[in-house]
Amino acid sequence: MSDSEKCIEIPSFFVCPISLEIMKDPVTLSTGITYDRESIEKWLSNKKNVTCPITKQVLTDIELTPNHTLRRLIQSWCTINAPFGFERFPTPRLPVSKPQILKLLQDLKTPNLQMKSLKRLKTIVLESDMNKRSVEAVGAAEYLADVITNPNSTNMTSSSSAGEFSDEAVSILYHLHMSQTGLKALFGRNGEFIEALTSTMQRTDNDESRTYAVLLLKSMMEVVEPVQVMSLNPHFFTELTRILVNQISQKTTKAAIKLLIGVCPWGRNRVKTVEAEAVPVLVDILLDNTEKRIIEMVLMLLHQLCLCADGRAELLQHGAGLAVVSKKIFRVSAVASERAVRILHLIAKFSGNASVLQEMLQLGVVGKLCFLLQVDYCGSNTSEKAREILKMHSRVWKNSSCIPYNLVSSYPS
Repeated sequence: MSDSEKCIEIPSFFVCPISLEIMKDPVTLSTGITYDRESIEKWLSNKKNVTCPITKQVLTDIELTPNHTLRRLIQSWCTINAPFGFERFPTPRLPVSKPQILKLLQDLKTPNLQMKSLKRLKTIVLESDMNKRSVEAVGAAEYLADVITNPNSTNMTSSSSAGEFSDEAVSILYHLHMSQTGLKALFGRNGEFIEALTSTMQRTDNDESRTYAVLLLKSMMEVVEPVQVMSLNPHFFTELTRILVNQISQKTTKAAIKLLIGVCPWGRNRVKTVEAEAVPVLVDILLDNTEKRIIEMVLMLLHQLCLCADGRAELLQHGAGLAVVSKKIFRVSAVASERAVRILHLIAKFSGNASVLQEMLQLGVVGKLCFLLQVDYCGSNTSEKAREILKMHSRVWKNSSCIPYNLVSSYPS
């Protein structure tokens, strides 16, 4: 604020209670308090804020009503006081209203208006967080889910058009960044919606839609109850594995791995993931990928899969399985080392036959575990796991010439 502006007393009701600046687009909440649109939208975009900032009343309706009278007063006052440095701001464009959104959703049922309506709806969603909330509040997610679940029932002229229509709906749903309640409602649609998104992942002609499907599924799985993910179709795990094979982008790969990490502990999902041949794919990612976070996540998922016998067998069957896991100790991060040791602990405890123990010795796994005890690189829990592995098979390993001389003294008795 300039010195000339400081000399002029600004009417208090021109000032936004949040920003403490002159309001450019005053809007009134259902509580009767007026704020600048940008400030109150920013407040409401945080899903934890469900109250009026001044009255602390819970907002059952987030409709923002433009206060045109106050805006004109402020504009006139700024014009009069222009010599003192107050610039008259332009009249703001009216935001989208709920009736307008509902009209677009109704137009989805009209064949020649469908794509135009979807594109307009996407533009609205991308404009602001407040628009996202308004679109969700009128129940748009249900309309869009119907489009994705039944793309061929939309009277499109061809199957390719139906696919484009469904892709646009998936994109809008992802960009809505829905509330937990909305995500749970989508998941609860008798499994049809999950199947539809799984089919979207199967598409080979639109990697962007496949990515949005994975990201949307990840958001949903993060909020549903564990019992709800126990009955996921094996096809779901097969398509996620294919996503990992294709490696569309780092973002997509991370989302797919995180999604599998989230669902694997429940029911038979571990076995379903192994049966989808995810283990060799994950080993290949460890061989080819250098990003720290992805390596840490892959090792976390491999540890979960190695909790079942089939998962351990798949890892050992891969020619580079044991080698690449042990190679990540000391070379990526303390987190990666800790997860690699946990995998080796499961192998040594449940699958440690003579050939496996010999392979671990030849790969230098035993020497690394001895060195780990010397440096305490990953903390006491990991050191204890390493000590347990070495003690389990001390009769085979302790006097081996494969262990470097300087590490023999670290071998636990």
